Amino acid sequence: MNTLFVASECAPFVKTGGLADVIGAVPKALASEGLGVKVMLPAYPALQDLAAGGSSVARFADLFGGPAELIETSAEGLTLLLLVAPHLYDREGSIYLTPAGADWPDNDLRFAALSYVGAQIALEGAAGWRPDIIHAHDWQAGLLPAYLQQSGTTAPPVVMTIHNIAFQGIFDASRLHALRLDPALFTQDGIEYFGKISFLKAGLALAQAITTVSPSYAAELLTPEFGMGLQGLLQARRAHLSGILNGIDTDVWNPETDPDLIAPYSARSLKKKAHNKAEIEARFGLTPSDGPLFCVVSRLTAQKGLDMLLDCLPDLVAQGGRLALLGTGDKALESAYIAASNHHSGAVGVIIGYDEPLSHLMQGGCDAILIPSRFEPCGLTQLYALRYGTIPVVARTGGLADTIIDANAAGLAADCATGFQFAPINATMLGQAITRAIETYQQPRVWAGLQRRAMRHPVGWAHSAQAYRAVYAGLSPPQPVQSTP
Repeated sequence: MNTLFVASECAPFVKTGGLADVIGAVPKALASEGLGVKVMLPAYPALQDLAAGGSSVARFADLFGGPAELIETSAEGLTLLLLVAPHLYDREGSIYLTPAGADWPDNDLRFAALSYVGAQIALEGAAGWRPDIIHAHDWQAGLLPAYLQQSGTTAPPVVMTIHNIAFQGIFDASRLHALRLDPALFTQDGIEYFGKISFLKAGLALAQAITTVSPSYAAELLTPEFGMGLQGLLQARRAHLSGILNGIDTDVWNPETDPDLIAPYSARSLKKKAHNKAEIEARFGLTPSDGPLFCVVSRLTAQKGLDMLLDCLPDLVAQGGRLALLGTGDKALESAYIAASNHHSGAVGVIIGYDEPLSHLMQGGCDAILIPSRFEPCGLTQLYALRYGTIPVVARTGGLADTIIDANAAGLAADCATGFQFAPINATMLGQAITRAIETYQQPRVWAGLQRRAMRHPVGWAHSAQAYRAVYAGLSPPQPVQSTP
């Protein structure tokens, strides 16, 4: 099967979160299953050098306000289709936000264009290549099945994956014509969402299959607490919904070969992890001690539960723990953590920003990682931590619940525990989980056992790639609908 991935970001080329890591890894895993995969992305400034060395496979005279070209190239083991449209993507700032931090006012056009071209490739092919399956990711690719539906011709089936339902791509209904959408699709069963256009709802309503990134999150999405207003639609389409757990690229995340570590190590030589720990202490201005070094590598948002962690810091420090935090996000949280670092000098270190090499070093040197998310579709950070023997302390939700086995008495007795879970998700229970982790750390043999089990836990893509292939194999092309004049 030829498969076209359509997404807004892809590691290592352009990344704001876990979506990019997934798009950079899954096509490689699917290739090992015999699928031919191409990844279509906007040609942001960071991708323009790659585009310059590729070959043109399609041109568009007027793509939502300007000419565009689709360029095929290869890099990092991936075949890329880069959508070169300077009027939409060649600009400063992040891929979603202006330099001032606001959404680009034409984000609807920018990502409608991505879906529109994806639909054209699905229908007409590109330089002789035509996909059998379209795999659209998150709201930025959500309009793709809508454009296929209104084409009036038989099209390849679409799989829509929800990476985070909190982001839905909602725009004013007055944009319907500008987005080249058939008014016949603006219904409760189509793209309409409380009187507005929802890109994500379009994908969920019109795709032939829906996946999300962990089995527990798939179940959670059917409830009002987690469904973010789309739980009714997902309940109606429950037979088409499945949860397939994310994995990680085990070549990129490998403590034995990672170039960002001071001292690479394996489960057989955990003592070398201490050299990385010393480097983290130096970079974060932490005083060496016999207590555990916790870390946070995260966006600083309420979703990630990092406001709760602030309440737990005094007890964490009083029990001999220390914290190294790397992240950026909510300005109030940034300020609060900087203040905590000043208050707990030598015990709490904070670096505000995004630093991929430093995140590898932190996984390779810290003793435990804190992930107190209020909801977490899958999470990749805890998978990196398992791979590096950095013990996760996680909220019992979504993919965190699916990937971490709690080190309670039963888990330790059965020799299967890999971390610490807590629920309900509040500061009191987070504090208790931190205390359990510190008490376990004070038992070196038990802690080393946790580390070795964590490092043996399967975190790659092999099983999930087989699950995606099974989803693809179960699909047949949808029936076309006629466009209205």
